[in-house]
Formats: sequence, C-alpha cells, structure tokens
Amino acid sequence: MLPRRSIVSLGHVISKKLSTNATKPKTGVIMVNMGGPERVDQVHDYLHKIMTDRDMIQLPIAQDRLGAWIAKRRTPEVQKKYAEIGGGSPILKWTKLQGKLMCEMLDNQSPETGPHKPYVAFRYVEPFAQDAFAEVEKDGIEHAIIFSQYPQYSCATSGSSFNEIYRLFKRRAPPNGMKLTVIDRWPTHPLLAKCFADNIRKELEQIPENKRRDAIILFSAHSLPLKAVNRGDAYPSEVGATVHQVMQELNFSHPYQLVWQSKVGPLPWLGPMTDEAIKGYVKQGKKTMIVVPIAFVNEHIETLHELDIEYCKDLAKEVGVEIIRRVSAPNDHPLFIQALADIVKSHIKNKVPVSAKFLNRCPHCTNANCINSKKWYSEVCSF
Repeated sequence: MLPRRSIVSLGHVISKKLSTNATKPKTGVIMVNMGGPERVDQVHDYLHKIMTDRDMIQLPIAQDRLGAWIAKRRTPEVQKKYAEIGGGSPILKWTKLQGKLMCEMLDNQSPETGPHKPYVAFRYVEPFAQDAFAEVEKDGIEHAIIFSQYPQYSCATSGSSFNEIYRLFKRRAPPNGMKLTVIDRWPTHPLLAKCFADNIRKELEQIPENKRRDAIILFSAHSLPLKAVNRGDAYPSEVGATVHQVMQELNFSHPYQLVWQSKVGPLPWLGPMTDEAIKGYVKQGKKTMIVVPIAFVNEHIETLHELDIEYCKDLAKEVGVEIIRRVSAPNDHPLFIQALADIVKSHIKNKVPVSAKFLNRCPHCTNANCINSKKWYSEVCSF
C-alpha cells in the first residue's frame, strides 16, 4: 500500500493531467486574411510582399524587380496614411478578438468538437501561415479548419492565401493524424447580411428625418483589374450577392449602388469607382449618402483612411456633399460573431471538407499555383 504522501502526490499528477487534457484544443480555426502593418516601419516589407506576389498582381515584366521598385516608391506615401490613422492597422487586434469570441461561442454551442482555438494566418505581415500552423502542430490539433475571412472569394486575395498554405505544406507534410478542411467563402450568410443591415440602420437614424428617405446607400468594395474579371474571378458576382442580401434585410428601403475602390495602376479596373460615384451623384443633386464597406470584416487602411478621410471628409467637402456617413465594418458586432460561429458549426455538421466551387478553376486560369494548389486540397482535405 502506498504511503499517504505518495497517494496525495499521485492524485495531484492525475488531476493535473486530466485538467490539461480538458483544456487541450481539439478543433483549430485558422483565420486567413491579408493582414496589415501594425507599425509604420513594417509598411515597406508589407508592400514588397504584395507587389511581388503574382497571385495578387501580375506585372507585365520582371515581377520581382519591378514589384520591389513600386513598393519602395510607394512606401513614404503609404506610411503617411498609416500615420494618419494612428500609426498602424488594427486588423490583427480585430481578428484576434473575433476569433476569441467565435471560439467561446463554439465551445458553448458545440462542446463535442471543442475546445476550439483560433489562429491567425496573414498573407503579407506577421503572423504568417507558417506561424499559425507551427502553433497548430504544437497544440496537437485534431481538426484544422482553414477559414477565409474574405466573405467573397477572389483569386487575388483568398486564392493567394490558400496557395501560400499549399506552398507551405509542399515543403513539408501536414501533421500526422490531423484532419484539414476549408471554408473558402460565405457571401450570403444570413447573419452577415443582418449585421450589415443593423449597422446601416444605425447610421440612417443619425440622418435628419427629412433627409433620411433620400439617402443613397453606396456599397463600396475593393476593385479588381478587368482582366481578372474577364478571366472568370467570382468576386464581383459574390459581392453583388452580399449587397442584394443586405438590401433584402432592409426591405429595399433606399436607393443603393455597388461601387468600387482602391484602384492601383493605369490598367482598366472594375467600376464605377467610389469617389467618382460620389461626384456623379452630387452632380445629379443627390447629396445625402451612406457608405458601406461591404467586402471588409474589420477596420483597416481602406476604411479608416480611404473611406473616412479621402472620401467622406476631403472629397465630400470638395464636391459639396451635405450629409455622408460611413457604416462600421462588422468588427465585434454580436451578429457577426454569431455568423462566424454558425459558419464553422455548419461546416463541421455538413462534413464537406472542401467545396466543389473552390476546387473549380476560373475558365481562363493560367496560374500554375492554382492548378497545383487545388489538386493538393482535393487530396488532403477530409473529415
């Protein structure tokens, strides 16, 4: 018979082991996004990674050298913009908070697949995919869900992030025994639409009643080069689907228009551009507007600077807009957190490891990364 002290000590070890097992994460949710520099001194590296990524931008010649030159040339201007919004992007802060709240909700709603743990995998700034998956492997996750934080799929954003994860595991095998599945898009999720609609209503309520009915809702999304649209990129149609879903929630109560922002370079891009649309409506005598960042799930440079400062402040004053209000990104809105949790829960319940749409390439795709990447996901993803 063991002495009492040994029994107490053994009991402590067993208790500690059971406690560790109880808190060990079982399902990992890898939240994939472009990311943004938290500090001004990270801007150059961030731009360099974007401009030399052929999945994101296809420069006509010498992508590495020309992309590096463009990044260096644009750095001071972009650094100034980040300084004007507080010195850096809040996208990591928001993504971490969204992941924490989502996993807390999943632990309550789906304890059989928990504990759940969020991981962040940014494309152009830390934490990168390799950082996220190193942590996933260290935690011994049983089921890793790659969850795109771009609601609408584009080859330039979602596609580049998924291709980067493929390249990571091309160099080394995924952890043994870990299931890998993919959530690649969710443009028409009902709770996403309800979240946007709720935020729009809040801004409409701030407009005087005699002006409110005539307010035009401008849904603004990052544009794409027309050559990408003509190649077959699904992004424009999926953004349009989100807009329609949101307006259904609002009972089509106001005039609305889908517009596009953030054009870079001389090539033709998808329009009308947000700034040109604002000018055009003012010329028509329509001077009350609501601007909605419909393709962004958290605040960053394109909402805080381009929309807030360049358009809603400077441009609006210049062209004579009377009232213009910008709707918040979903951020930590309770309906948005519910949407994230429901998307993950439904994905697990439906047991479709990777969607047929994701595995299908654009009709005019010539990108070898996509060919190899989609083949890899079709082979490794399973429940």
